[in-house]
Amino acid sequence: MHASMGTGLGLKAEHLAQAIDAVAPGLWFEVHPENYMVDGGPQLEALDTVASRHPLSLHGVSLSLAADATPDAAHLARLRRLIDRVRPALVSEHLAWSHWRGRYAPDLLPFPRSHAALARIVDNIARTQDALGRAISIENPSHYLQLDGHDYDETHFFGELVARTGCGLLLDLNNVFVSSHNLGVDPLVYLDAYPMQAVTEIHLAGHAPDPLLGGSLLIDSHDAPVADEVWNLYSIVRLRLPTIPALIERDGNVPPFEALMAERAMADRLQLDARQAA
Repeated sequence: MHASMGTGLGLKAEHLAQAIDAVAPGLWFEVHPENYMVDGGPQLEALDTVASRHPLSLHGVSLSLAADATPDAAHLARLRRLIDRVRPALVSEHLAWSHWRGRYAPDLLPFPRSHAALARIVDNIARTQDALGRAISIENPSHYLQLDGHDYDETHFFGELVARTGCGLLLDLNNVFVSSHNLGVDPLVYLDAYPMQAVTEIHLAGHAPDPLLGGSLLIDSHDAPVADEVWNLYSIVRLRLPTIPALIERDGNVPPFEALMAERAMADRLQLDARQAA
């Protein structure tokens, strides 16, 4: 992890020139590596330019670590080439699955946290880290319904992953809030049990009510500013994690670069408040 990383932004094509020229202290950028795992071209060259000026994080969405299959070797090889090329400060993936026996779903799907699932995911993370030559961090998912068949609660499951693989954790606070709302649990209880010592990155994002069910079901939409409830969780977590890099995620209804920088400034202020309170 880069010692100078403060609050970062997701890199958007429409903001490329501003991102390259930005000089804010601690600024960094995150991308989905799947968009850059190619042999050349202008998009990869642009990422090279950003990497020459700012720390980078690669946040994967397609390794399908919870699938009942090992990670695709060709995919891992392409990802390793990108890592060797841009030398990111952080590499992360989701605790989810997205493909099954050659069929792919454009989503990050849930699974029962069983003993068998733990063994399978531990093996998949180990294989991934061996192929990439580095530890990765695993993000907590958003939940929209209760699943049966769990042998572990989620925080215990993450603790086992860390203990058995040496991986880090990406704590997405919007996912914590959305999941807690949808499942009817207390987000502070979840965070109190979460293995904070393994966190390498924090995510902040917006959410939206379901178009049909309204506010009874929240969607991790990434198309709105960070909600006040998520900022409140961030203030609490910052007291325990005063130096860990944070990211503002925005994937839909993307505002001007200046609006994202204003959200970034809010995150920086809350981080400074936590450091002064420590």
